Amino acid sequence: MLQRLQCTPEQALRTDDPATILRFAVDSLESGMGVALVTLTDIHGGAARATGSQMAVREDGHYCGYVSGGCVEGAVAREALEVIATGKDKSVRYGQGSPWFDIVLPCGGGITLKIHALRSSAPLRDVLGSLEQRQSVALIYNSRVGQLEGIVPPQHTGWVAEKFVIAYHPTVRLILSGHHIEAEMTRQLARAAGYEVTDDPALMDTHSALILLWHDLDREQSLLAQSRLCRPFYIGALGSERTHQRRKALLRKWGWTETEIARITAPIGLIPKARDSRTLALSVLADVANARQGSGQ
Repeated sequence: MLQRLQCTPEQALRTDDPATILRFAVDSLESGMGVALVTLTDIHGGAARATGSQMAVREDGHYCGYVSGGCVEGAVAREALEVIATGKDKSVRYGQGSPWFDIVLPCGGGITLKIHALRSSAPLRDVLGSLEQRQSVALIYNSRVGQLEGIVPPQHTGWVAEKFVIAYHPTVRLILSGHHIEAEMTRQLARAAGYEVTDDPALMDTHSALILLWHDLDREQSLLAQSRLCRPFYIGALGSERTHQRRKALLRKWGWTETEIARITAPIGLIPKARDSRTLALSVLADVANARQGSGQ
């Protein structure tokens, strides 16, 4: 116990990817190390991270994940080491309303964290298995008894009585169809951002974004038809307003409803009239990220 508390916390991985954090926790626990899972459950005022953000801390002080902008993670890891040593879950608060006046959040708000000593990797393995199957899932933490109760169907992150629900969603998959430098630059930036990128429409699902970077409406037809079945959360197509009017006329001929047509973002992207490949790629990915956040996934 004393040895654990004397460990100096050290960041093992710089990541806020939920699956990577859970995998770190599972691998550490199954290697015989004590592990604590830290979850951001309440925000008071402003905060750098959303509720449900997590860290995993193991008994040698190594940790990964973020619950703030990086200003409290070391202190959190020390608290987690105590939880691992005692086996008793605890709640801590930083920033506004916190007893630790020397730890101030730059945003001026406050955060409450639940630190749970992991006893089994099974619930986390179940989450990872669902994510690998491209399924959204939620994990329930019962704060009254300090226990992970296992996974449940997709729900929003937040409190339900004394239980905290943590929602997890698969990685965004970009179904990217196009040619020339615009498509290549978008592909490069998407991969750098951690998105999965493919040109295979058979892999399209509700966690996908369909990106059409053609200057030829005929090439879009089969992919748009596939999107009617698979319902990706985002559909964006290259072209001017005039081009999109032509596209909408064709879609009506193909039997699309006005509601279905309205799901297509065209001209694609958040930045109007992007003229170079880098700006277009940034514009497209920003629009995808915005749509993903709005969809609750």
